Amino acid sequence: MQIRVQTFTVNKRVPLTISRGTTAQSTNVWLILEHDGIEGWGEASPFEAGRTPQTTAAIAQALQYLAPKLIDLTPYDRQPIDVIMADLKLPSAARTALDLALHDWLGKRLDLPLWQLWGLDRRRIVPTSVTIGINTPDAAQQRLRSWIEFTTVRAVKIKLGSPEGLDADQAMCAAVLKDVPDGAKVSVDANGGWDLAGAIAMSHWLGDRGVTYLEQPLAPGNEQDLLPLYRESPLPIFIDESCFNSFNIPALADRVHGINIKLMKSGGLSEALRMVHTAQAHGLQLMFGCYSDSILANTAAAHLAPFAHHIDLDSHLNLLDDPFTGATMQDGCLVPTDLPGLGVGLTPVASLRGR
Repeated sequence: MQIRVQTFTVNKRVPLTISRGTTAQSTNVWLILEHDGIEGWGEASPFEAGRTPQTTAAIAQALQYLAPKLIDLTPYDRQPIDVIMADLKLPSAARTALDLALHDWLGKRLDLPLWQLWGLDRRRIVPTSVTIGINTPDAAQQRLRSWIEFTTVRAVKIKLGSPEGLDADQAMCAAVLKDVPDGAKVSVDANGGWDLAGAIAMSHWLGDRGVTYLEQPLAPGNEQDLLPLYRESPLPIFIDESCFNSFNIPALADRVHGINIKLMKSGGLSEALRMVHTAQAHGLQLMFGCYSDSILANTAAAHLAPFAHHIDLDSHLNLLDDPFTGATMQDGCLVPTDLPGLGVGLTPVASLRGR
């Protein structure tokens, strides 16, 4: 099989600020796998989650190095491919790009969308949240209003963990809560921006205001403090940066209520599915999230969305120039189509093929 790799840059409608910084654009990697006249597509986006950052250059370089080693294999040779990726110690985002392309190819070969190949029910997909980044109270409130004008809002994620402290977090959160649509659920993600005392205090403050769950309140590396927080918090605790793959789950199962699965962290749909089953075996809830992903990667995650209790796959909605088409928003839910494989195509104006 042949592998081609190219980069593309997407720009955000509104820059997103979290506890670690602000992003306004992202240069992602598009992987095209070709075998027997069928193409499979995958995406990798750069990210940093408390470990060594996975940069666009590092991801693309790893995939370029991998490509010639796969020429004599086919998309059916999953175990040999996995061994090669493990031996090369590919970054998880690079593994994701290839894994998505392999799944896309197989679905197209069988003429089935992935959700149907896995026997899943799209009617079980819950609404995806829209994200409000750290900002002034007025600006955060206006960001929610702009989301409401742009799409159906049935879930809202508020980013807290401001460098200005808990008072700033509370002021911003209170302003956003004033305009949350009736019936919409609200979650808070601190991206590791609090210490234990602050997390306990905020869990009670947020619980009193109807927030449904709290994501990554403590910085990765402080997992020992999750246990006292778990005992004190009135809110369910989900983790993101503290959990990359299925191997991380057993040690965390006694101190969290759920995990946030992101394809770039996990290494693709194959490992994401292992995370689903591992979490279920430990009685944990599931959510799916994203980085600065286009609709290509978010569509891939949407195929697994029927497993999730919460979904945060809104990054593509905040892009001015997403070159791909895929899953569609239906009453606030991101729903994959009936097209085979991932069901992703290029927009009419996309010029990626010529790069």
